[in-house]
Amino acid sequence: MPEAQTTTCAISGGGPAGIMLGLLLARAGVHTTVLEKHGDFLRDFRGDTVHPSTLRLMDELGLVERLEAIPHQNLTRVRMATRTRPVIDVDLDRFTRWEYRHIAMIPQWDFLTLLVGHAQRYPTFQLLMESEVLGPIEEDGAVRGLRYRDATGEHDLRAVLTVAADGRRSDLRRAAGMVPTELGAPMDVLWLRISRRPGDPSGLGGVIGQGEMAAMIDRGDYWQIAFLIPKGSYEQVRARGLEDLRDRLARLMPSLADRVGEIDDWDKAAFLEVGMNRLHRWDRPGLLAIGDAAHTMSPIGGVGINLAVQDAVATANLLAEPLYRAQADPARFDRTFNPDLVRRVQRRRAVPTIGTQAVQQIIQRHVIDRALANAEPRLPRIADGPRGRRLLSQVVARVMVFGLLPEHVRTPERRAEAHAVART
Repeated sequence: MPEAQTTTCAISGGGPAGIMLGLLLARAGVHTTVLEKHGDFLRDFRGDTVHPSTLRLMDELGLVERLEAIPHQNLTRVRMATRTRPVIDVDLDRFTRWEYRHIAMIPQWDFLTLLVGHAQRYPTFQLLMESEVLGPIEEDGAVRGLRYRDATGEHDLRAVLTVAADGRRSDLRRAAGMVPTELGAPMDVLWLRISRRPGDPSGLGGVIGQGEMAAMIDRGDYWQIAFLIPKGSYEQVRARGLEDLRDRLARLMPSLADRVGEIDDWDKAAFLEVGMNRLHRWDRPGLLAIGDAAHTMSPIGGVGINLAVQDAVATANLLAEPLYRAQADPARFDRTFNPDLVRRVQRRRAVPTIGTQAVQQIIQRHVIDRALANAEPRLPRIADGPRGRRLLSQVVARVMVFGLLPEHVRTPERRAEAHAVART
């Protein structure tokens, strides 16, 4: 059995939450190890809507110019409409008090690669790729690190704090016995690509038809299409065949009718099982869940990546200094990191999490559920009529695009300091 490895914070998951938290903690002088089970970040149709709140954080880290240099599209208009009337129509340029008033459509692997490159400037950051987390190390009722497997075998990684940031199907969360409460979603999604032509409209829009609905995302030379299907109907959709799917797409989006033939194989229709849930408690002694591991969001609004990043920033702001101090304690791996400190993360992030999911549930119930049932969307009474729709659009933009309780980077940067503990 190899000698146990140690770190101050062990993070399961190399997505936006895990990498951002790893960067911020390492930047603050905290020895941090991030474990990612895959060999790279290249997975298609991952969330890549980088919202103004995340752009501002990147600015605070001095990375926004490098982020904006990555080839991408900027979206300033968000629309959702039936064939007869608009439902949501937001011009982000009207939010003049925000420095960043656009959504940057940046491939997530490029976003993560940028963060990792910056994090690796700090000697306290370690990223272990192709390292599958097997479960927590538990002693005396507390988590003392995690076990993982790589090409050389199984290993123990002892840590002062262990963080589950490994997504909606978090293996670490499951192994730790943390079960989220399901909030429900009326739909699943097929992700598709259809070529885009110079004369096509731009931006991000939702199209509501008779029993069908889709979101169209401008990706420059192609449209990324989220085609919504009733929850649990994927096998029936496949059984009806690709021709039926193409006919439905052409009927819903007539301007793309001459291009739906590009969907000529089921491999070009990536299936996403939509869920929405959240943990009642994000923590156990020695363990914290953040991002999708703590609260899975609906794809409505593309908020998942941004809430995950905000969770990571809040976690670093609250815990970096106590973790840094803990590194000087010779008994740190035998003590339980103060649970009251860890619990502050959930208290800080509860309002934006619950509030965002509440808005998603309203849209699901009043728009998506009815649209898929071939009924006219029925907005809440307060949002009925032109003035009400404008109000709804403003609320959706404020909550879904700019975010509730956006965070700021408040952790220090310790570059050349002698750190109290070397990683063993």
